Amino acid sequence: MEHSAARYDERLTAPGSWWAIAALIAVAGGLITLPLGPLPLLGGVIGAGALAAAGVSSYGSARIRVVADSLVAGDARIPVSALGEAEVLGPEEARDWRLHKADPRAFMLMRSYVPTALRVEITDPDDPTPYVYLSTRNPQALATALDAVRTN
Repeated sequence: MEHSAARYDERLTAPGSWWAIAALIAVAGGLITLPLGPLPLLGGVIGAGALAAAGVSSYGSARIRVVADSLVAGDARIPVSALGEAEVLGPEEARDWRLHKADPRAFMLMRSYVPTALRVEITDPDDPTPYVYLSTRNPQALATALDAVRTN
């Protein structure tokens, strides 16, 4: 089996309603510049729309991958050997771990529009991070991919 192929790959894209809000921001940009004439109106629509779309796209571009012997979540790359057991979190448990159970030292890749998550203990004694919390639409598949890397 080739180790460089991704065993798990997920992009936490923003929901469609966020793109609708970005379109409304573009319209608002046009309305704000409407008294200045048609050319500024067009500039307002394009400028506000581009900024809103860039914001939504940037926030929705987070990826979670299991590649080779590493968990790659956003900008973090964590060797699977430094990870302990994975805990699949349903919507209620995920909310609890985002709120009152959260440890400020934890690495958290959270997206409010993704109701489920995976929490994985960090077992490296030199790392002060207690766990990794990852919003994911398919926490069981991510846990299975991590287990597959551990057993190989």
